[in-house]
This record gives sequence, structure tokens and C-alpha cells, in this order.
Amino acid sequence: MKPPMNSPALERFLAKIYVDPETRTRFLSAPYDEAVRAGLQEEQCRALEKIDRVGLEMAARSFGRKRERKRMRR
Repeated sequence: MKPPMNSPALERFLAKIYVDPETRTRFLSAPYDEAVRAGLQEEQCRALEKIDRVGLEMAARSFGRKRERKRMRR
């Protein structure tokens, strides 16, 4: 039986590349290697090689703005 593509480890990794600029930079330089380093399954690592890079950067900026607005309200 194949492991599911969506897993807690994958979700944690995606969250990290959305919010951590250093991790995102490493990921964009070597997606497969960074996914392997995060302990993801082979199929997940291969799928992440094909991630929409423009969409990733747009989402990361959006999440960053939301976090900043939330900080400002405190």
C-alpha cells in the first residue's frame, strides 16, 4: 500500500517553507534534497520538485503580511 501524499510531515514541511525564508531559499535551490532532509517520502519529494514556485512565493508573502498585521494588533 502506497503512503498517502498528504501527511502531517508534509504539512509541517510546507508550513515551514511558507513562513521561514531561509528554509524556502534552500528548498527553491534544491527542492528534492530539502524534502529528503525533512524526512518526506520519495513520492512526496518528487512531487515537491514540481511545486509552483511563483505560487509558493506569493503565498509566503501573503502569510507574512497576515502575521505582521496580527502582530501589530497585539
